[in-house]
Amino acid sequence: MRKGKKAVALVVGLAVVASLTWANGLNLNSLGTRALTMGGAYVGLANDFSAVFWNPAGAGFFKTKTFGFYGTDMIPSGTYKLAIPLPNGSTLTMVDAKTNTKHYLGALGAYYHPVSENLVVGLGVYTPSGLGADWDGTDFASLSLGKSYDWTSMIGVVTISPLIAYRVNDMISVGATLNINYGMFDIQTHAGSTETPLGTLDLGQYEESLSGWSLGATFGVLVKPSEMFSLGLALKTPFSVKLKGEAKISNLSLLKLNGQSDLDREVTWPLWFAGGVAFKPIPKLTLTGDIQYTGWSTIDAIDATYKDAYWAAFMAAAGNDRMVMEWASETQVRFGAEYMLSPALAIRGGYYWDPSPAPDKTMNVLLPSYNFNVLTFGVGYTTGNLQLDFGVEYLIGAERSIDFLKTEVDPEWSEAMPGVYGMKLLVPNLSISYRF
Repeated sequence: MRKGKKAVALVVGLAVVASLTWANGLNLNSLGTRALTMGGAYVGLANDFSAVFWNPAGAGFFKTKTFGFYGTDMIPSGTYKLAIPLPNGSTLTMVDAKTNTKHYLGALGAYYHPVSENLVVGLGVYTPSGLGADWDGTDFASLSLGKSYDWTSMIGVVTISPLIAYRVNDMISVGATLNINYGMFDIQTHAGSTETPLGTLDLGQYEESLSGWSLGATFGVLVKPSEMFSLGLALKTPFSVKLKGEAKISNLSLLKLNGQSDLDREVTWPLWFAGGVAFKPIPKLTLTGDIQYTGWSTIDAIDATYKDAYWAAFMAAAGNDRMVMEWASETQVRFGAEYMLSPALAIRGGYYWDPSPAPDKTMNVLLPSYNFNVLTFGVGYTTGNLQLDFGVEYLIGAERSIDFLKTEVDPEWSEAMPGVYGMKLLVPNLSISYRF
């Protein structure tokens, strides 16, 4: 690994990117069990308590007070293997790791209150992101001078969304939310090493903790020309967020530098735009389809402003005050179905394709990003005004392989962490909602 750059460069900017993504990057792709189990193809339907997340216009058709709660447990299973090619044609395995089993919890709670025949107000509180990575540091000892350090990341975002929806007529509703976001991020990894007159110095453990507030909005429209068909559009606005926090390097004091520094980062949360349809070919069957676009190209590079002057100079000299991301905008395609076995019992299934916004040349183990094929399944039971839903989401990440030699000789690949990456996620979830 190149002195300190390979390890520390992994974390520069990750706090911003990881805590603000709601698709890919090991984050929540769907909220609400019914919506999730229909493949997250819900913008054109949006007729339950999760409308605050998918399409606020859906609330305009609510005729009664509605409350719902959704809980989910994201269980990632990642693998990483680094094998270095040797001159004799064989390879030397440096790392062969699996993530520790961790449970990352997410939730959505929402309440809707019709104030007139056409006007509905509401409030939603939810976690659009809430994941991370947890590796056994001993598996990475060969990359940290034979020592075991923590290699973990934890992501958490809580969004508070007051909502207003207005039903223009029997066919058309419009709605909007104000999104008040609070992001939290913690990361630990090896800080790398640097050369001194006395030899190579192990910089020790790197730790970073960031948090910050930001504002955005969601706008939506839902059109129901008939009982068989509906069409929806939703847009989440881009907005900038400044995260503030503190970074620590455990052995930096050996260079007569402060062991910690305050830092700021600023990034623009990308635009998200989606269109969806819902169709009932027969009374018992509902089919949905969505196309969802995220403007990830906004995230090209992330700059860090270290408040300590010596930290600023040290990080700039190593090239660690700027993280090149070069993400690309991507489009998800989603499909879902619900079939009513009886007036009380429903079964649901879905599929969506979630392409990675990150190119190979910015891949790393603390924010791995994959092309996901995602399968969903669930059941729902209704008794009176109470509805209970249970579902499972299974994300299958396509293996990614980053060539070791390319990262060593090509400057454009200096940000990448070479190796072979794999990822699968199991996401059980449940919802309870009540109309009164």
